[in-house]
Amino acid sequence: MTTKKTTSRRQFLKVSAATAGATLLSSVPAVHAGGSGEIKVGLIGCGGRGTGAAEQACNAGEEVRLTALADLFPDRLREKRAYLKDALGEKFQVKDEHCFTGFDGYKQLIDSGVDVVLLATPPHFRPAHLAYAVEKGKHAFVEKPVAVDAPGVRSVLATCEKAKEKKLSIVSGLCWRYDDGMKETMARVHEGLIGDIVALQCTYNVGGLWHRSLKEKEQKGWGDMEWQIRNWLYFTWLSGDHNVEQHVHSLDKMAWAMKDEYPVRCYGVGGRQARTAPDFGHIYDHHAVVYEYANGVRCFSMCRQQPGTTPDVSDYVFGTLGTCSTMEYRIKGKNNWEFPRNRRRRGDMYQNEQDALFGSIRAGNPINNGDYMCKSTLMAIMGRMATYTGQVITWEMAMNSKEDLTPPVYDLKAKMDIPPVAIPGVTKFL
Repeated sequence: MTTKKTTSRRQFLKVSAATAGATLLSSVPAVHAGGSGEIKVGLIGCGGRGTGAAEQACNAGEEVRLTALADLFPDRLREKRAYLKDALGEKFQVKDEHCFTGFDGYKQLIDSGVDVVLLATPPHFRPAHLAYAVEKGKHAFVEKPVAVDAPGVRSVLATCEKAKEKKLSIVSGLCWRYDDGMKETMARVHEGLIGDIVALQCTYNVGGLWHRSLKEKEQKGWGDMEWQIRNWLYFTWLSGDHNVEQHVHSLDKMAWAMKDEYPVRCYGVGGRQARTAPDFGHIYDHHAVVYEYANGVRCFSMCRQQPGTTPDVSDYVFGTLGTCSTMEYRIKGKNNWEFPRNRRRRGDMYQNEQDALFGSIRAGNPINNGDYMCKSTLMAIMGRMATYTGQVITWEMAMNSKEDLTPPVYDLKAKMDIPPVAIPGVTKFL
């Protein structure tokens, strides 16, 4: 037998008000502005940068605690859990039930009661991870780059707008923006010490990096997808290529010098000469891109990852009154200036990021780095599009690109061939 219940208008309004209040409260960050109390942190992606960020986060306040870990691979999680337990002491409070693995581990971590998430997986996963974190009302530290393709960038831009509405802090891993010397240097450029900018040059040339060989894949019985993710630097769907994954730091500094104005088009050359074995996936080992701005200024960009080559990580901003060497914190010309050497502490920029994030949470004054972290990522993707296709790529083409690098299925045992190496003039812009 079913009893029909009726609801009066007064009862309806009472229930509706309670529901609305609950909805409103659910959109408010768990940590209240100006309050004290424990801030619970979850790390998603237990690699080197992720564990470093976890340590720095816990150093950002007396009541900051690491309470959850997530990584796709159980062996990686176990290794870094042991390391962080030793490194953090009493600030490490990760229980067994708050260790999550697998492709959905990030959701379980975000739902575990944390207040802040540190997103440090391979970049391909960043858009989905950030979207879910903001949906659930979490503040986030977002490692660079924020995506590997234009659909990913568009997703993160939309998510960052939602974060603003929810008054959530989004702090970017483009760490030079938090370096004291670089901030002072860029302030002098913006004040006009070098006059009007006429050209920019950024270089990120390094040697070889780590890799996971096909031999190791066979020895350990990894499936195709598992090997590619463990060897993620060398696959565009995971890293975006090194013009995106690494050189984005340099490109972001150039964007910063231009007061966050972005280029209208670019063209470039690139290829693969030193790292040609299948162990190195299908990405290039060198890129050279010319970015053009609406006012005619050009940025000459170069990056290389080739063993045995001369390293050079440098940036220059050329003006009508002088030249700024950003990595030397120095201006030479009509108005000579140099950041004091006794204040140069470059390792602090990683700590400064976390101090800013947790300080903003405590103060109830959210930081949102979403605009520049997305657009600098797109600038790097735009350069890759130019080198891969051999075509001129405009900002509008890049932003509206339909190229989606998402695999058809997430399955560690899934069959995944190594994609062909891009050939300029043959590879098409999508």
